[in-house]
Amino acid sequence: LIHLTVCASMSHAMQHYPAAWGHYDVCKSQIYTEEGLAWDYMACQPEATDMTKYLRVALDPPNITCGDPPETYCALENPYMCNNECDATTKELAHPPELMFDFEGRNPTTFWQSSSWKKYPKPLQVNLTLSWNKTIELTDDIVLTFESGRPEQMVLEKSLDYGRTWTPYQFYATDCLDAFTMEPKTANDLTQRTLLDIICTEDYSRGYVWKNDKTVRFEIKDRFALFAGPRLHNMASLYGQLDTTKNLRDFFTITDLRIKLLKPATGATMVDENNLSRYFYAISDIKVQGRCKCNLHANSCVFDKGKLGCECEHNTTGPDCSRCKRHYHGRAWSVGSYLPIPKGTANICKYISISYVWTITSGHADRCDLLITPSCLPCPFCFVSAARVCDNAMLRCQNGGSCHHHQRCHCSPGFTGVLCERARCQGPGECDDQLSGRASFHHPPISRQLALTLVVLPLLIVSFLLLPVLW
Repeated sequence: LIHLTVCASMSHAMQHYPAAWGHYDVCKSQIYTEEGLAWDYMACQPEATDMTKYLRVALDPPNITCGDPPETYCALENPYMCNNECDATTKELAHPPELMFDFEGRNPTTFWQSSSWKKYPKPLQVNLTLSWNKTIELTDDIVLTFESGRPEQMVLEKSLDYGRTWTPYQFYATDCLDAFTMEPKTANDLTQRTLLDIICTEDYSRGYVWKNDKTVRFEIKDRFALFAGPRLHNMASLYGQLDTTKNLRDFFTITDLRIKLLKPATGATMVDENNLSRYFYAISDIKVQGRCKCNLHANSCVFDKGKLGCECEHNTTGPDCSRCKRHYHGRAWSVGSYLPIPKGTANICKYISISYVWTITSGHADRCDLLITPSCLPCPFCFVSAARVCDNAMLRCQNGGSCHHHQRCHCSPGFTGVLCERARCQGPGECDDQLSGRASFHHPPISRQLALTLVVLPLLIVSFLLLPVLW
């Protein structure tokens, strides 16, 4: 594959998208409470924008672009009008892939063009792959504008795993039954129950006369309208479905798009083998409107060093804000929620309150929250916790113990300790340190004590510094 980067700079503030989709452009605001000034957290997302500014395009086969060697093309409607030349070595006559994503409105129109169908009857097939290296959410129709006749057969595919696997979005043909053995349908035939169905449409594969007939669409808004109404006025219904139906949310989420051009426009039932320079693909514009997927934990997305990334809020991190920041695992990470409208629910990651587990060798254990007392010595099981003693992740009960409501470990016979980390004294003489019912301490070797001190002392210093904040 040949990779071509479409260069662009991305500002932190993206352009506004019509209010029909909703904004959710504020992640938090300060409010006054009985305890004083506090943060009020809200679900948030970047504003929709033209995502073609940040993609990479790949062609397969890589040498399918016209101009090497130079070639002359004829008009589809008039086989005797052969005055269109493509030459990759001359800027004015070259038609490279990046011209599908440049600014439209210039005269003459700029466009990418394939080589002609000179190897007929071998199929003239081209794959155009658009990659973002980032999950994005589609917010408007995908629109392809052809400078040539629209393809007689085409498939639009999507990937959610960066191009490793592909699923069809929609099939396009002049005859769906003949091309794909599918009954022809349109987006208007879909219902709430069949919204995720993959259809074949014949609406965009006919020859063109007027300018509007040069486009091929994948109708995102028509699918939104099945829940939000014809003018997308009932967004609460759509948001509710997106919140609760993962398949629906994933349907509008992509990392890559692939346009499979399978058969060029012929304008007739038979291919004119004496004039194959009439048959080719040419695309002047591709529109993909969407936003970075940030799981409702960010209101901006930046393009830095050739890569898109969310500027995460709510104590989350990662390219998609898909995990909690370090020390913020007080609650399991969760995607934000659009509901209740208009602010949604942030589902922030919570800071972990700091406490340490200390042990004595009498077979008991004390939990000393940020305090050093004569009865406590540090042990290897010094964990940060969030009002929980155990869980099934970092604070696992050991030696076959089970965690009960995150509050205590039910230890197996023969073991004790907060995390069942020590063997239980079974009888007289087995605990050399137990004297007259009074616990004495088993002091570790000096090297071990020093290592533990080096680990624990900085944590204690940080803990005491955090005391005014926590209290």
